[in-house]
Amino acid sequence: MRVVQFEIPGAGRRVGVVVESENEVCDITSVHSDWQRVIDVFQESERAGCALRELFSDATSRPGIERLDYLSMLNSGPNEDVPFLHLPVDHPDPHWTLVSGTGLTHLGSMQSRDEMHTAEESSSAEMTDSKRMFAMGIAEGKPAGEGRGVAPEWFYKGNGHVLRSHRQALTLPAYARDGGEEAELAGCYVIDAAGQARRLGFALGNEWSDHATEKLNYLYLAPSKLRQCAIGPELILDCDFQELSLQCTVLRNGDTIYDSGELWSGERHMCHSLSNCEDHHFKFAQHRHPGNVHVHFFGTSKLSYGTRDWVYESGDEIKISSKNFSAPLVNGVVAGSPSESTPIRVVPA
Repeated sequence: MRVVQFEIPGAGRRVGVVVESENEVCDITSVHSDWQRVIDVFQESERAGCALRELFSDATSRPGIERLDYLSMLNSGPNEDVPFLHLPVDHPDPHWTLVSGTGLTHLGSMQSRDEMHTAEESSSAEMTDSKRMFAMGIAEGKPAGEGRGVAPEWFYKGNGHVLRSHRQALTLPAYARDGGEEAELAGCYVIDAAGQARRLGFALGNEWSDHATEKLNYLYLAPSKLRQCAIGPELILDCDFQELSLQCTVLRNGDTIYDSGELWSGERHMCHSLSNCEDHHFKFAQHRHPGNVHVHFFGTSKLSYGTRDWVYESGDEIKISSKNFSAPLVNGVVAGSPSESTPIRVVPA
């Protein structure tokens, strides 16, 4: 099931279900006026003790439900006077959303990591920290039975303020050395009233980072991840996460300057299982606060950074697509404020 959050100018926020065969969106809010976000529907399913999908399915069959043109939504931005898409999952207060991710999870990710770091490090006969972490995942990232596997690399990106939806621009900060796309799957979660992590589904993601900063020293990985990122346009409720084909293209002035080719994601192409990644995120009590929303990126097998001779510029357009999964996620690139290139001075309170 493909779920979207959108807005009708003048009518407010809505939640809907994509009818793939007809390129339409069933407006769930037109028959349940208090369901304006996915988490509203989740809270109702929690009260009713039923699956989220059941409520969506029931709502789509209601007589009189309104339908909207989905292709128009996909091609519209938030500044136009027509229905447009929001993030597929969010919280009314962005501070209640945690955005994070795991790295070195995919079988091709070690090659991408080596390509971005110095030749000296990647050709060293000794095991680098990155290679050691990757080897640990190969050995113990998919534990058998109920045992706990080895922890993957984990990083923080920010709260809900860093998330960008379909057709929203990703900022290239003035202090950044470069931008860097990462075509990934993002898991979307909410913590229920009892403190149990509940998986809502998955969305396409662009885990926008600064690989040029990370290349300076791998200890800069943490600040290189403190960038905006994008998910959408749809929340897929029933993805089995076993195997998914992705593709990333970058356009500049209408010309393709990068085409990733086919990228593979899902457990069959990872050294960590989904359950192991989720365990090591939600084992921390501070990640199980009731009501919180979590968006977690699960890594990628290939980056453009290690093989390209260009840097991102304002006006570039990034498209991440996956056949038979979701409509593509499209984001432009825009330059940040020039003031960010000058030092921030803290003043007395």
